[in-house]
Amino acid sequence: MTAYDLFLAPFADFGFMRRALVACLCLGLGSGPIGVFLMLRRMSLMGDAMSHAVLPGAAIGYLVAGSQSLTAMGLGGLIAGLSVALLSGAVSRMTVLREDASFASFYLASLALGVLIVSLRGSNIDLLHVLFGTILAIDAPALYQIGAITSLTLVILAAIYRPLVAECFDPGFLRAVGGRGPVYHVLFLLLVVLNLVASFQALGTLMAVGLMMLPAAVAQLWSRSLPVMMLIATVSAATSGYLGLIASYHLELASGPTIIMTAALFYAFSILFAPSGIARRLFPRPHLKG
Repeated sequence: MTAYDLFLAPFADFGFMRRALVACLCLGLGSGPIGVFLMLRRMSLMGDAMSHAVLPGAAIGYLVAGSQSLTAMGLGGLIAGLSVALLSGAVSRMTVLREDASFASFYLASLALGVLIVSLRGSNIDLLHVLFGTILAIDAPALYQIGAITSLTLVILAAIYRPLVAECFDPGFLRAVGGRGPVYHVLFLLLVVLNLVASFQALGTLMAVGLMMLPAAVAQLWSRSLPVMMLIATVSAATSGYLGLIASYHLELASGPTIIMTAALFYAFSILFAPSGIARRLFPRPHLKG
């Protein structure tokens, strides 16, 4: 088998592989930077909760308009995800519950409601489609939607980059200079939900957060500069998508889980060999002696 057969032939020969690759590249561009900010804000597990929170809205859109109406499913997921985010924030401010506890409560209820909605009128195949996604079934309308979400994410992220960084590292300073911290927080949550909706089309609700958090963890192990971390996360997510599709094609594996496992292998390699990884701690370089 030549290098062409191994790395390029699947995309040259099959349109569905090309569409899946473009979807992975778009998801990497949008989800990578968002995952870095989630990790810096210590909201990694909240991202996972949000990915489950979109399920009931997507399930309602699926049952109302069918599996072909990605717009209905995406809009339903967006409404459900934002509702859970805003409601959990409101509950944490009006009660003694911390925000992580209210998030956990709402996302568990949302996950159960979504599975219940699908099981009432759908089949096991429908449920697997919603939970695990079908990246090889991505068509042109789905690509347009994913591309639009990625473009909107990059534009909004560029517009709010500086206040978002300030709100991450020193929210007290942002309040002192009259910055609208809650506004940027809501905009950031909107970007998180939008990218989870885009990932949900390809990877399903259970693994949508995988291309968001695993590359972000890889980036944090390799760099301490925020722009470099965002670049590493983007490249890592896109590369995981490409190599995962290649591996799933040649080994006849499910594409979505293979992509996430590829990202997990990058993470495992980084844990061992990154500048802040285990190998550097166990075998430090000797200091130069004068």
